[in-house]
Amino acid sequence: MMEKSRRSFLKVAGIAAIGLGAAPAINFASSDSNGKAHAVKSKNEEALSAKRWGMVIDTNKLTKEVAEAAIEACHKAHNVPDFNHEVDEEKFPNTRPVNHKQEIKWLWEEEFHYAFPDKEDEFLAEKYHHLPFLVTCNHCKNAPCVQACPTQATFKRKDGIVLMDFHRCIGCRFCMAACPYGARSFNFRDPRPFIEEVAKDFPTRSKGVVEKCNLCAERLANGEQPHCVEASEGAIVVGDLEDPESEVRALLNEHYTIRRKQSLGTEPSVYYVM
Repeated sequence: MMEKSRRSFLKVAGIAAIGLGAAPAINFASSDSNGKAHAVKSKNEEALSAKRWGMVIDTNKLTKEVAEAAIEACHKAHNVPDFNHEVDEEKFPNTRPVNHKQEIKWLWEEEFHYAFPDKEDEFLAEKYHHLPFLVTCNHCKNAPCVQACPTQATFKRKDGIVLMDFHRCIGCRFCMAACPYGARSFNFRDPRPFIEEVAKDFPTRSKGVVEKCNLCAERLANGEQPHCVEASEGAIVVGDLEDPESEVRALLNEHYTIRRKQSLGTEPSVYYVM
């Protein structure tokens, strides 16, 4: 009898926990004419939305300084660790120095022949040999990383953004093997000691977790542009690829653009104006 009561309690407690977990998405402030409260879903009216988010990078506007500013803004806001950063020994007394090359990156510079190996040309214009091509997660329409993840830690939203649930990641790195763009990084060690100043608006990660660009989904939800867009001085534009009136579509209509490893069929959502 006691065991039955215990099972009943755990069942009720589990249901309650699920309800509490969903509470942040519910607004209990509304009521009818009799003053009776009703649960109503709340939504930020200022949030930016799209049927399919995409990015256009204008290589003609990219300079070394602009690229570095965009990378710094992205990494600083998302607590991306710098393993060349000196560790605060008082705060992290048991952290050993990095004795091997390791790098976590969400947005980074790449040379043309590495970024676009299928478009290498013997007589490639000289300027492209020196341009700092910014590369990141392509938020592919047919994302192989999503299909490879066994725990759904990697998933794609209806608006095309490919996200990571850090708590579900088991560190198997199948997604890294599936991604043909090298857009994912693995934390072989605790990254927190190597963050110079923690941004409190975004969660830090732990050892054994994969991470990557999230297209600043948290900022889009607040009606703000991604950090890289704001820091790029017009070189990076983010918008709705399926909206003919959007700025990204206007750029695609006006300029010749290329995408990374397009022949693979992943349908990257990042375009480069050449």
